[in-house]
Amino acid sequence: MKMSVILSAVFAVICFSVAITGFSGLGDITDPAQRSDGEGFALFWTFLGAVATVFGALGLWVLKTQKRRA
Repeated sequence: MKMSVILSAVFAVICFSVAITGFSGLGDITDPAQRSDGEGFALFWTFLGAVATVFGALGLWVLKTQKRRA
């Protein structure tokens, strides 16, 4: 369980770094279609990072509640 929490955190950091890179590159794009695609790309990676964060927090919660029961 500890490994899943750690891997979720690592995956979330990677996803959020890709999303930040995507959002920071939007200012250089002048074509509206490409800008919309780039924004969708960055939002997708933000969503993946949020999902990884939720699953990591859920795993941490399970880990904490199981320690209290034992």
